[in-house]
Amino acid sequence: MSLSKPTGARRLGRTPELLVPAVLGAFVLLYFALPFASFLSRTGVEHVAAGVSTPGARVAIRNSLLTAPVTTAIATGFGVPLAYVLARASFPGKRLVEALVLLPLIVPPVVGGAMILTAFGRFTPIGSAAAAVGVSLTDSLVGVVLAQLFVAAPFVIITARAGFGAVDERLEQASRSLGHGPIGTFWNVSVPMARSAIAAGIVLTFVRAIGEFGATMMVAYNPRTMPTEIWVEFVGGGIDAITPIAVALLAVALAVLGVIGRLGRVPTVIEE
Repeated sequence: MSLSKPTGARRLGRTPELLVPAVLGAFVLLYFALPFASFLSRTGVEHVAAGVSTPGARVAIRNSLLTAPVTTAIATGFGVPLAYVLARASFPGKRLVEALVLLPLIVPPVVGGAMILTAFGRFTPIGSAAAAVGVSLTDSLVGVVLAQLFVAAPFVIITARAGFGAVDERLEQASRSLGHGPIGTFWNVSVPMARSAIAAGIVLTFVRAIGEFGATMMVAYNPRTMPTEIWVEFVGGGIDAITPIAVALLAVALAVLGVIGRLGRVPTVIEE
């Protein structure tokens, strides 16, 4: 994979006016790279292998790999249609809907977790009804998904909306004039035309879900996911104790980016 080359892009050496922005950007890249390099230098392959083979780490990795895809699928299935509506329609209360989509990104995750508890906790009407049929909405994998969904779903909605907004509406109108209904036009024209943005949102949603800690800790401290297991290990043993599972979390995120990057040119800054 390599950085994408936008239309009209010029070589840096031939554009002196870009040197100052490039130098300033280099400081940001250095700031990103130093923590990664410093952290990874603290461990070796054997240490990581031993750390992720413990029962607690294996369970946490399994739980994260089970819940994050479910969260991503739910967010995509419900969020992409919402994104299309926001991109194409004007209706009373649209500003409120847009604010509701953005609020989970503004609210601290721990506060978001507390909000989820007030709506779906064990002693709430919804939580009690679910418990009556044998489904626990807290301290369960369902609770993990609820927490991840709250903080991660906005990413796919926002990016998909931007993708749909960039689609020429005349193409959709042409599809309708050829006899395709609104659903057929959505699936055969709108979604394919916005696929890069949608896929980028899916990647961001998955990575955000698998790395979610604050809301998950509030709603479902047990069963543990990788982030909550990292916190428990840090409290008990410091940075060296969390290195193996943290490296595993990083590896999962990088693997997802790699796979998606090969399947489609996403995220939008990464292309084949």
